[in-house]
Amino acid sequence: MKELILNADDFGLTQGVNEGIVRAHRDGILTSATLMATASAFADAVERAKAHPKLGVGCHLVLTGGLAAAPPSQIPSLADKNGRLPESLAALVYRVSSGAVRTREMEIELRAQIEKIRRAGIEPTHVDTHKHTHVHPRVMRAVGKVTQELGIKRIRNPIENLRDSWRTARREHVPLVKNMAASAAVCSVAAQFRRLAAQYGLRSPDHFLGLAITGGTGAVALRRLIEELADGRTEIMLHPGLYDRDLQETGSRLQQHRETELNGLLAPEVRQAVIENQIRLISYRELE
Repeated sequence: MKELILNADDFGLTQGVNEGIVRAHRDGILTSATLMATASAFADAVERAKAHPKLGVGCHLVLTGGLAAAPPSQIPSLADKNGRLPESLAALVYRVSSGAVRTREMEIELRAQIEKIRRAGIEPTHVDTHKHTHVHPRVMRAVGKVTQELGIKRIRNPIENLRDSWRTARREHVPLVKNMAASAAVCSVAAQFRRLAAQYGLRSPDHFLGLAITGGTGAVALRRLIEELADGRTEIMLHPGLYDRDLQETGSRLQQHRETELNGLLAPEVRQAVIENQIRLISYRELE
């Protein structure tokens, strides 16, 4: 049997991103999204999620970019005095790897984000992280400890088969060097990631797709991924949304790309591929 989770990252980033995610779920094949507790359109995303209860909503944990959820005084090695997290992924990785960021403070921030989502009335189906920071062993240990304490049992495993990554990225003409470098970096810690996930009782789908083709998953690419889906459970990561001024002001590298991915999720031929290949669409709720 083939089962497929189509997850939209960055729920809460802007109202346009929220609208794109909900439209992809309501009118397309999107089944899941991960919510950013510290993003500017968080409240709007919560309202939309409650209006669409079939959409599985997890927590998109953020340790880089934007404001922290915890008070700055509680996380001085992670955030500055104004509560701003490390600006870039490289800055976070350097500080975590060098020991400059205390593990306990990462746990405080991760817990604050999950609890904010719960206070808003959303029970997270799973967790993943912005920029896939949880593949770093120290971050993964913090994520594992907090999710275990809070009773969350599902997590994204963002490890993509490198052969599939190369083939897909090259065929769809997405930026090969950057995306393949990210995919290779994630693969390099695959064994340690799986060990830590097992240690904390965290479950993931059997397969993951979308890292090497980030920003390029339009209708043609998405249909091809679906037609070539392996047996078992697969997550495809996506970033649908509307391209507008609010999105431009976020500085996100994914701009018009989000409408490309939205259109892919709405395309009738993509839905037809799901039917023809007898694929069951699920969210993380169904992951046992």
